[in-house]
Amino acid sequence: MSKKDTKTKNESKKKKLSTEKYEAEIYKLHTELVKLQYWVKETGQKVVVVFEGRDAAGKGGVIKRITERVSPRIFRVAALPSPSEREKTQMYGQRYMQHFPAAGEVVLFDRSWYNRAGVERVMKFCTKEEYRRFLDHTPVFEQFMVSSGIQLIKYWFDVSMEEQERRFRARMEDPRKIWKLSPMDVQSFNRWYDYSRARDDMLKATSSKHAPWYVVRANSKKRARLNCISHLLGQIPYKELPREEVVLGKRDFKEKYDDRVEAVHSKFVPEKF
Repeated sequence: MSKKDTKTKNESKKKKLSTEKYEAEIYKLHTELVKLQYWVKETGQKVVVVFEGRDAAGKGGVIKRITERVSPRIFRVAALPSPSEREKTQMYGQRYMQHFPAAGEVVLFDRSWYNRAGVERVMKFCTKEEYRRFLDHTPVFEQFMVSSGIQLIKYWFDVSMEEQERRFRARMEDPRKIWKLSPMDVQSFNRWYDYSRARDDMLKATSSKHAPWYVVRANSKKRARLNCISHLLGQIPYKELPREEVVLGKRDFKEKYDDRVEAVHSKFVPEKF
């Protein structure tokens, strides 16, 4: 049995993470993310976090858990659609740059300029020369980012073939999730090893000292969320800043009147539940 097979087998033997344990840990991480938010804003930090990986690997779920308890004005999500005809004529990467952070912001890229190293390569949406140029230029491009004061953190979410298929089938059967299964996802399912080779070449060419790749084992969604958020917090040297105690005070009843809403110029929402 190979080392890879042994690792997969050992992962499958892990005790299932209970909901109670998960909720307790995510609560602690959310608390730390709020501390990070205050520090980023106060110190004017600029942070970019890239989320890449297999389709259905759980990238969106991690991003959702990062942002659900913090301000969208500090933590922004960039999930770009397919490029427009105008954007196709721009310098590659230009449309991503306009979403880079200003001081006091964290930008989470739900997929990124690395589309060229994955789907564009596999589906031949770019030429071989464009692809080679991307691999050559990206480490330099990211060095410019870091030199300009942006902290760049890159995650690759790794999921097994079997788990990806299980999640795809779950999406097909759930009307709330069917929108997540695009024709491109089906292509990625059929061309598993093409995407594996593209991943291997990408990680080898673009993992650098100033912007390394971190691989998240994502067969367990709950563990992946906890591990990734915990690691992200560990990459940023934030500190808990002192804050003034919030005092609610007292309501002013001097102008008291019956202020219940009357639906004279508007309508109430029907109460069906």
